[in-house]
Amino acid sequence: MPKNKKNASNNQKEGEQKVLEPKITRFKSNKERVKTLLSQFKKDDRVLILIWADPDSMASALAMKRLIRSRVSEVTIAHVNEIRRLNNLAMVQLLKIPLVKWRQVKASDYTKKVLIDSQPPHNAEFQKLQFDVVIDHHPLTTGWDAPFIDIRPEYGAASSMMTEYLRTQKIKPSVVLATALIYGIKTDTSNFEKECTIQDVLCFQYLFKRMNRHLLHKIEASDIRRSELKYFRKALEEVKIRKQRLFSHVGKVPNPDILVVIADFFNHVHEIGWVFISGEYRDRLVVIIRCDGYRKDAGKLAQRVFGSLGFAGGHREKARAEVPLEKLNNNGSNFTTRSLIRILEKHFRK
Repeated sequence: MPKNKKNASNNQKEGEQKVLEPKITRFKSNKERVKTLLSQFKKDDRVLILIWADPDSMASALAMKRLIRSRVSEVTIAHVNEIRRLNNLAMVQLLKIPLVKWRQVKASDYTKKVLIDSQPPHNAEFQKLQFDVVIDHHPLTTGWDAPFIDIRPEYGAASSMMTEYLRTQKIKPSVVLATALIYGIKTDTSNFEKECTIQDVLCFQYLFKRMNRHLLHKIEASDIRRSELKYFRKALEEVKIRKQRLFSHVGKVPNPDILVVIADFFNHVHEIGWVFISGEYRDRLVVIIRCDGYRKDAGKLAQRVFGSLGFAGGHREKARAEVPLEKLNNNGSNFTTRSLIRILEKHFRK
């Protein structure tokens, strides 16, 4: 999932120009939705699909490519982030997902641009482009618009949305595509532990008969590098618990994805309602938030606490924030677990 994606907001200050609102079309049926989407493309179009590479976005981009490949001249999938998490690398390698790095792409070479599993405010690179198509399942943001918009926050995964597009067009996914989509659904719904819809379940059921479970197991089994175990030790040493809230600052990390793995691990601790794991990556403080979602909203909390400092947002159960170290006291040089606690605790209701 993108580093600043999910729930990003553009709150306007008094006296400022009115914020641009995306024009959402309410489709009467999936057939109408697919017809409208496909009408955006012409035979000579060169299409760029841009993503923040994670399982759901990669699977969804692959499905979009399958959906339009015979209707356009060229389709390229580019990602703005570095892919370092082992599961994601395994997914790319085992399923042979054709990706290129965003910095290797010249946007002006493409006549149509598609953003999937994200929205323009979720990432600074996304904000530089005018997209023709935006498909996402995260809460709707403002400050942008596109000719075709399909935002369905009630869905647990963009992979479910793209599966519906394929089914509506009577396109049977290959084994590779079905495996990718089912993994996208599994990861973004946390194996259906997160809020989702019956449509997610039905899409999972449809794909289950077509996917390769051995490939899926190989992808899911690739999780932690031996060299990353020391960050678990550091996190355990730093753990502090306040009123069923668990905090730990890991320090400098070579890859922020390890913070996600650690946060997910601590989220299984009994009688812990909130998990806050932070670390320093390059010139930023990265904070990963987890909760049970019961009378809680991690995404809204992340935006409230960190939105004015950097990029922040997420879902009810999962969120992420990234803050430039220069915006912290002493440029973050003395940041500790207690610093993390001080920032967050004042935002909880007494």
